[in-house]
Amino acid sequence: MELVYCLIGVIVVGGIAFLAAAIRIVPEYQRLVVFRLGRCLGSRGPGLVFLIPFIDRGVRVDLREQVREIPAQTAITSDNAPISIDFLWYYKVFDPVQSVLQVANFEAAAQGIATTTLRSVIGAIMLDSVLSEREQINHALRTRLDEVTERWGVKVTNVEIREIIPPREVQEAMNRQLSAERNRRAIVTESNGTREAAINVAEGEKQAAILKAEGQKRASILIAEGEREAQLLRAEGYAAALEKIFSVANRLDSKTLTLQYFETLKSMATSPSTKYIFPMEFTGLLGDFIRLRGEQGGGTPQS
Repeated sequence: MELVYCLIGVIVVGGIAFLAAAIRIVPEYQRLVVFRLGRCLGSRGPGLVFLIPFIDRGVRVDLREQVREIPAQTAITSDNAPISIDFLWYYKVFDPVQSVLQVANFEAAAQGIATTTLRSVIGAIMLDSVLSEREQINHALRTRLDEVTERWGVKVTNVEIREIIPPREVQEAMNRQLSAERNRRAIVTESNGTREAAINVAEGEKQAAILKAEGQKRASILIAEGEREAQLLRAEGYAAALEKIFSVANRLDSKTLTLQYFETLKSMATSPSTKYIFPMEFTGLLGDFIRLRGEQGGGTPQS
């Protein structure tokens, strides 16, 4: 009985080991490349994959996008300037069978290709272009890497240069150039500000002169209108006074006028002048006055 139990235990353990070696669980982002007696049967998965123990062998391939870092490499530009560059490259396996069959160590091979490609691309570019045209360099690196890795069933999705370190002399020259450029911009900005300020001041003075001339013009117009209205009022006053005088004069008799002449003569007598001018009407009024006095006295006036 003990022998039977041991045999049953061995069979159970062997069955469990057989199932463990035969059943593989493949996630959604992986594929299993199956080899049977050294012959590739293709990729399997995702889900449960059954293998024949000791006959089938499975190689897992990750289909997710991967990123790898290329350490800093020294490259020489076309104008013989040594620079240090490191970059990141992203890739994704689109054919798991080719990625296993066509290359033994994909990452090592890709890193070597990336290094040589980087030096080849940088060697055809001037230093100034390397520092200012990163996007073009990224595109050139991605294109050349993709041409090589495509036959391995791998697609290079992106390449990003992370850091470019030029020689110390170039860095010092760049710092001097940057400082000179900043000084130039500061001078240009200051001159533009001065010019705009002068323009604003001139524009303000122009507007002030225009407003002042407009004010003087309006003031002159108002003064002229005031003087005209004042002259009209004075003329109307004079006319009214003359009408009043005329109406009063019409009511005066000759005796009153003669008395007024006498008062005027009295004033003239106090003057130091030696010549007097009498209007012709005065003699007529004087004759009428003498005649009226004679009539009131009852006798003939004597001349």
